[in-house]
Amino acid sequence: MRFDDFLATGSFCLTEGSVYERLRRDPSISFDPFLAHGALIYDQGAAPILEQVHRDYLDVAQRYELPIFMLTDTWRSSQERIDQSGFHHKQVNQDNAAFLSKLRSSYGGTASPIFIGGSIGPKGDAYRPEEAPSRQEAESYHAPQIEALARSGVDFLCASTLPSFDEAQGIASVMAKTGLPYMLSFVIRREGTLLDGTALDEAIEMIDMTSPRPPAGYAVNCVHPEVFQDGLMVLMNRKPALLKRVLSYQANTSSKRPEELDNLSELETEQPERLADLMIEVHKKFGTRFMGGCCGTSTSHIDCLARKVRASALC
Repeated sequence: MRFDDFLATGSFCLTEGSVYERLRRDPSISFDPFLAHGALIYDQGAAPILEQVHRDYLDVAQRYELPIFMLTDTWRSSQERIDQSGFHHKQVNQDNAAFLSKLRSSYGGTASPIFIGGSIGPKGDAYRPEEAPSRQEAESYHAPQIEALARSGVDFLCASTLPSFDEAQGIASVMAKTGLPYMLSFVIRREGTLLDGTALDEAIEMIDMTSPRPPAGYAVNCVHPEVFQDGLMVLMNRKPALLKRVLSYQANTSSKRPEELDNLSELETEQPERLADLMIEVHKKFGTRFMGGCCGTSTSHIDCLARKVRASALC
């Protein structure tokens, strides 16, 4: 099934839980200083571990007969970073997409739908909007990676953990030209703003109006369900019609503010049952269609969420 066609159904879709943080805290794995986990596919010892983390989440989706999307491990694989790394001779983005495509194929043609999103991250620190580039700088910086992912056969494009409106607008301008569906995922505050202070409703309206082709939808990731609920309540009170534009939510298990989360040495986690209950509440209140995890989540969190989705007949 094409991702566009799935979007048109209005159906629920599971997402993976944490991949980056699970791997970063594995003592047997070393992240590349420039590409983070984007280079693990070239490591004979780490690649099977990376595959198993993705497979853990895909197995949950198959167990509960739910569609799921996974993202390429390219959150830190901009062309500038690739050029600075020891992998400048590799097609890092395309190779990561092929890695996930092979994994998806292993489930066969009768599996519940599995979609692959080409992932990019912010140029700077996700929790520091002051490091974000201007719109024009963002277009120039992100274009090579976006174009590489668009050529790799992914189903859609996704920019995650964006702290700044200007950078998001620049990314949208480039992604729109690829012809692929795309989503922009923000880190938000309880007050209903991006980290740079831009109101979420204003960001959505402005990008929808100025992009050559608007995003398929918007997303929020790396915030706790209570923070997400507060932020979306602000959106609902200000512009309730825009709730339907927020398609996806991937939860952080900590309710700390972004400034407190930045470089947090110890992960704060929420019990799977509690996190799943909060996310089911979010789905019922706001109709968020794609749900899964970010930092602090594991297979048990996604399994619990999938089980409760099935029990609540939300899919």
